[in-house]
Amino acid sequence: MASLMTTTSRSAGAFTTPGARRRYVIVLGVLIVAAAVFGFGVLAWDNPMPVGSDGFWRIAKHRATNVTVMAVVAVAQAVATVAFQTVTNNRIITPSIMGFESLYRVVQTSTVYVFGVAGLVAIQGIWQFGLQVVIMVGLAMALYGWLLSGRYGNLQIMLLIGIIIGGGLGAISTFMQRLLTPSEFDVLAARLFGNVSNADASYLPLAIPLCIGASALLWMRARRLNLMALGSDTARSLGLDHRRELFIVLFLVAVLMATSTALVGPMTFLGFLVATLAYQFSDTHDHRLIFPVAVLTAFTILSGAYFVMKNVFYAQGMVSLLIELVGGTVFLIVILRKGRL
Repeated sequence: MASLMTTTSRSAGAFTTPGARRRYVIVLGVLIVAAAVFGFGVLAWDNPMPVGSDGFWRIAKHRATNVTVMAVVAVAQAVATVAFQTVTNNRIITPSIMGFESLYRVVQTSTVYVFGVAGLVAIQGIWQFGLQVVIMVGLAMALYGWLLSGRYGNLQIMLLIGIIIGGGLGAISTFMQRLLTPSEFDVLAARLFGNVSNADASYLPLAIPLCIGASALLWMRARRLNLMALGSDTARSLGLDHRRELFIVLFLVAVLMATSTALVGPMTFLGFLVATLAYQFSDTHDHRLIFPVAVLTAFTILSGAYFVMKNVFYAQGMVSLLIELVGGTVFLIVILRKGRL
């Protein structure tokens, strides 16, 4: 009788048990509260004006740009990483680890190398941001399209080639950096660290629609991502055009990663950390439920790291230092526990 009751209490839906559903609701509520607390903390902490006064909101409005940037980066990194890990059927590799940010370093270094600091400042603007996103998306599609199709679709080969290409691009960037003047190198070095303060508010009118549009399209394809998570053979047997869906998802992932990286710079382990925690928190296979948890987790981590770096270490915006330390540690722990890629 006990075994019969256990069997009937389980479900083939998004949650295997009623307890898993309750746990998801509780986790989602906690993340919403944590994100709201940290977001408001960034706006209000160390604000000299009384809460609710005109002066308070003037200062908060100035700080709201950073909160908006963190929200854009959180949505882009979280949704892109979860979707990328689904289509690659691996929960360790991410677009960043596969060399995406090496493309960013090459683009930034080449710009300073060719045009110099004066030229870099002269071409600042939303069109420069858009051009950088287009270049990075084009290069990323060429890279991932080659690595994830045909005979290069093997995971080990894909990871090895991605690391080699990333190392090669890094070597090219290093070579050009050695030819720069000290002043040019200083300007470039500031751009090669993930820093919320790097973001230019004038980029947001383009970055926000790109982020919302690509994320919405991936969320609308959640059921297809559920099928792709079962593997290419199973997805094809269920009627899904796996190759077509693969390239659509890769394109949307590239748009999100290019937008995030061009906006604030590289954050190598943010996506991995967020996706790993989101899978643990949500405990479901349904991407419609995983995406919200991943986004809230990403924003909580970003805003929390920003709050700590700004008010404890007085290193405003340098959230990548804390995130890379924690994310890299989690990555090593996962690798050592799994014993494989």
